[in-house]
Amino acid sequence: MILVHRYPDQFKRLFRAIYNARNHYVVHVDKNSGTDLEGEIRDFLRPYSNADMIRSEKAIWGGYSLVDAELRGMERLLEMGEWSHFINLSGQDFPLKPQTQIMAYLNANLDREFIKVLDQDKHRPDTMHRVSEYVVELEESIQRTARSRPFLTAATPYIGNQWMIVTRAFCEFVCHDRSVDRYKAFYENTLIPDEGFFQTVMMNCAIESEITSDDLRMIDWIADDDIKLRPRTYQRTDAADLKASSNLFARKFDQTVDGEILEVLERHLAKQAVINVDRSRAIPVNAGLPFALEGTAA
Repeated sequence: MILVHRYPDQFKRLFRAIYNARNHYVVHVDKNSGTDLEGEIRDFLRPYSNADMIRSEKAIWGGYSLVDAELRGMERLLEMGEWSHFINLSGQDFPLKPQTQIMAYLNANLDREFIKVLDQDKHRPDTMHRVSEYVVELEESIQRTARSRPFLTAATPYIGNQWMIVTRAFCEFVCHDRSVDRYKAFYENTLIPDEGFFQTVMMNCAIESEITSDDLRMIDWIADDDIKLRPRTYQRTDAADLKASSNLFARKFDQTVDGEILEVLERHLAKQAVINVDRSRAIPVNAGLPFALEGTAA
């Protein structure tokens, strides 16, 4: 599911870079961005039978609306066909590996969840107010209150970030299992739930797959006065590090700041795809199941 809120041309470049006919794609456009952006993306996706859009809703940073969009994207993808992994992306992300390499890697890890996860109270006590303070998501903002409450009984809060590569089984569980209902109800009134809801469900519920605390994203977090950390925008000078990275994706990019780095990565992906084709002629590869991509708001 690609959560998109601006830069339609950059979204199109991302979509072309991650496209494979065997995958399934769902896009959510932030309703705050207006109908023109949604219409342009809808028109662009029309020729792709394996791509769909879910209903646009306002996505407020720090609110449960982002979790809701992820869940709705998962539900739609589950209806679209068979796949092994769900990947969420920002509209300002970009792949560092071609689809054949990503597929091979995930096919070798069919029962593994890739998501950064930490015990929130032990490792990020400075963020515990996010789950103890009762907040309300309004039409345009998050309303914080003086009301506090204890965490869910017989459960431990976990934290990471909103990026993940998780199995179809986990998506089915988090979307449909009734034991998750109390987590959904609680996190609806927490601050920045998209960085903790999925981790908390995964760590407190009966999940049979293995969990790796790694989202396979290259992100350079830098200090920010408002939110402490934010992802630095990659530019042409970062090309060597991006191409050498073992991660599958990177964020974030802004073609209005530096579009050349996207051209560099597009050429790099094309070259890697040719190399992989040459190798596949000599070594048969079991393709396995495709995976699903969900794009998220930048």
